[in-house]
Amino acid sequence: MKRKTASQKLRDEVRKKIWPDEDAWTGEKEVGFFQAPRTLPLLLLLLSMKSVSGKHNPSRVYLELWARHMGGGVIEMKHEGEHGYAAGYTSSRSMRTWRDHMALLEELGFIKTKKSGNQQYKYAFLVHPTAVVEKLKQQGKVDSNWVTTYQIRQLETKEPSFADRMKARRSAAKAPKVVPIKGVKIGPKKVSA
Repeated sequence: MKRKTASQKLRDEVRKKIWPDEDAWTGEKEVGFFQAPRTLPLLLLLLSMKSVSGKHNPSRVYLELWARHMGGGVIEMKHEGEHGYAAGYTSSRSMRTWRDHMALLEELGFIKTKKSGNQQYKYAFLVHPTAVVEKLKQQGKVDSNWVTTYQIRQLETKEPSFADRMKARRSAAKAPKVVPIKGVKIGPKKVSA
């Protein structure tokens, strides 16, 4: 069993004191939830900004994609109607709106997609949010107040900045790679008498 930190123990005490009879979402022994960056609410706000998405708001589609993500950045898409409905699109234009928002997310750089057969969106790939934010900053689409708020939240959550991520990638690329030589056995030598 994983030991709890002091702050986790404090939160448990607060929960028991203030909400003793409530069924709390603790995340412990739970299944059916997804991993996402702690900056996700700010990313959803960014997607709702007119300077980024114009008159559209693809934030619900983006959130639904994160909820489908099982790891590796890749989402195997199911039936489009299911994705559209889960993102809140229920009108007669729901599929068109969902597709438009998928296309906008791809145009903005938040996702990449791959078609298979007749299915326009068979696979979706989540681009790392810091890379997308950096690109949008360079395009002048993000206001300075949002950027400051985002950067502070990254510091609070210990999420690496774009510059930190690129520095780590360059270091990893420069690191020497050890490749074993085929046919050479490494181990104790036999001593003959």
